[in-house]
Amino acid sequence: QVQLVESGGGSVQAGNSLRLSCRHSTYMSVGSYCMAWFRHVPGKEREGVGAIDADGRATYAESVKGRFTISGNNRKITSYLEMNSLSPDDTAMYYCAADGGVGYFVCRAQTLGVADLGYWGQGTQVTVSS
Repeated sequence: QVQLVESGGGSVQAGNSLRLSCRHSTYMSVGSYCMAWFRHVPGKEREGVGAIDADGRATYAESVKGRFTISGNNRKITSYLEMNSLSPDDTAMYYCAADGGVGYFVCRAQTLGVADLGYWGQGTQVTVSS
């Protein structure tokens, strides 16, 4: 069983940056490994923010493109979400998620669904004030 633990959330003013980390409890020796970050605001659906597939191809939601960067280390133990030029609209609980056997056409931030990934962290709060 893979466990994911997020860190790096906090409260910042608009325009500043944060870096979220997601530590995986074990290396997944499976192909087509997908790592992603979602965010959730009460009253709205959980939104895919960024996703990176086994070949390192990253995709993003339109709302964060050019400001956020997702990355993961070679052994797929840790993933990161670098968030720049934060605005109050980015305030949310951020979750990391991952799973193996997720192909390229599924591991895309704009269409990736909650049900596509089996492993989730507990979430880390990001609050951006104006």
